[in-house]
Amino acid sequence: MKLVPDTSVVIDGRITSLINSGEYKGATIIIPEAVIAELEAQANQGREIGFSGLTELQALCKLAEEGVISLTFTGVRPSLEQVKLASGGEIDALIRNAAIEHDAQFITSDVVQAEVARAKGLDVIYLKPQLEGFAPLGIDQFFDEHTIAIYLKERVPPMARKGSVKEMRLFRLREQPMSDYELRNLSQEILERAKRDPDGFIEIELRGITVVQIGSMRIAIARRPFSDGMEITAVRPIADVTLESFAKAPVIKNRIMGEKRGLLVAGPPGAGKTTLAQSIATYLADTGFIVKTMEAPRELQVPDHITQYSGLEGSMQNTADVLMLVRPDFIIFDELRKNEDFTVFADLRLAGIGMVGVVHAIGIHDALQRLSDRVDFGVLPQVVNTIIFVDKGEITNVYDLGFTIKVPEGMSSEINLRPVTTISDYETGELLFEIFKYDSETIVMPVMRPLPAAAPLKPPVIQKEPTESSAWKIVERDIQREIGRFTDGYVDVHMLSDTKAVVYIEDKDVPAAIGKGGKNIAGIVNKVGIGIDIRPRSELEKQPPAPAVVEEEFQLGGGVKIRMEKKQLAIICPEQAGKIVDVFAGKEYLFTATVNDSGEIHLAKNSSIAQEMIRRYNDGDAIRLRPV
Repeated sequence: MKLVPDTSVVIDGRITSLINSGEYKGATIIIPEAVIAELEAQANQGREIGFSGLTELQALCKLAEEGVISLTFTGVRPSLEQVKLASGGEIDALIRNAAIEHDAQFITSDVVQAEVARAKGLDVIYLKPQLEGFAPLGIDQFFDEHTIAIYLKERVPPMARKGSVKEMRLFRLREQPMSDYELRNLSQEILERAKRDPDGFIEIELRGITVVQIGSMRIAIARRPFSDGMEITAVRPIADVTLESFAKAPVIKNRIMGEKRGLLVAGPPGAGKTTLAQSIATYLADTGFIVKTMEAPRELQVPDHITQYSGLEGSMQNTADVLMLVRPDFIIFDELRKNEDFTVFADLRLAGIGMVGVVHAIGIHDALQRLSDRVDFGVLPQVVNTIIFVDKGEITNVYDLGFTIKVPEGMSSEINLRPVTTISDYETGELLFEIFKYDSETIVMPVMRPLPAAAPLKPPVIQKEPTESSAWKIVERDIQREIGRFTDGYVDVHMLSDTKAVVYIEDKDVPAAIGKGGKNIAGIVNKVGIGIDIRPRSELEKQPPAPAVVEEEFQLGGGVKIRMEKKQLAIICPEQAGKIVDVFAGKEYLFTATVNDSGEIHLAKNSSIAQEMIRRYNDGDAIRLRPV
């Protein structure tokens, strides 16, 4: 019996299996040079299937040396042009010609190759994929019921991570290191199973890395040059967690069943984000919604009625274009990493599809920064209205995203009134972060809480000029020192209160002090402990000097009172407390402002608006406040 195998059969390793079973014992195996060339090319590209095929050829040579079979090589090595046209069938044609030349049976597991060979009149043996009766994988020996992941690397003892998401520990499984030979055999077995098992597939095949999914197990096979040595990492879920098992499940259900269908699940690696996402997907599907997933690689463990999509031709945008035609109720996007991922997520959500995204982040500030850097500021609350932070398998916090018009955190003057995205704690309603635009940069600013007052050692003394207190002077020096790292000029600090200050520096140094995305100023705010509004010095220098006035209350025409202090001016209007008002002088509109809970509007005394109010007082104009 003479057999000519094609590349597909050599790769999946079933030739040696059939020989060892006695079916092809004594046969003459003819290997075309085209098969060797194809395997060599794949191995040179770092593809695991190439190494698997070469290992199979070595096994055939050993069987030939033992006299079990006869092994010969035939044909000529394909040209470079033929190799380039391999996808068009040039290499396959050379392999079929070898079978015709030697009047041999042609054996393949490639359905297209089998049909073409039959059309050419060849005697074809087609090895169908095995659908059942799979033996346990060699890698299964490293798992038990408590194992979450295993780490196998050459020259290193095998390691396993065991426990649960809440508590995991790393264990050494044996003292003997893994050998390259052992890892090669394991990888070949994994690839063969992935090709034959209907629940298995090769997710990623690149130079030096192959990612395989077999059932619920995800296996990454790395080799040189991608890694410094051969390594196999296998991860599997240890429990199927339902949404009801999470403490804040009712909150999530209320959100996704209502109108707030833009959810972002954030947390550090291994925190349980994917577990929560797949529990949400299962709950939605069981509730009667059409649910799809977008994953690269696919790792969500969801029921069969939830279709899982990867990147179409390597692009999630192409996948989104298809899903726009399918129109599911919800899409689970695991996970958001690239700019394209966030853009696709936003487009699908604005199209009316419910979206649940997964993103890596150490803290909520990091999640907000990644989101605000990649999603247009104007639509951010429409894209994501709920952020769920997960750590150690538990939902630690749920955050609400809102939208309003206000003076952002760290700014004092009403001329800075602008659109602001607010982030607040779902349970307490406490405002935690604000996102706003400043000089074309999107800034994520933590909301500073008032500092607790220190217990006095002696009866408190009322200071006539609190702005000149020693505490403020210390804070001013701290601010000058921190801001001074970003400018060579003088740092002019104006304290407005115990929690806010305005800082003037050279115009050219303002962007550096703020930093990309507000990172520099946010770090200074966190370190100093008060809100800081950075402004160019030109704004201060062009302001006219304020008329000399006594620090007391004055009655303006129209029944409105103002109070002038050393560095600020307050408009007193207790009946408008908590409201947004338009301020008019006669019939002339001046500005819009928010009245604080004490019924006052505070303006920096050296601002243009405050100077205008003082001028109106001197002119005796009537001032009116009208709620917006």
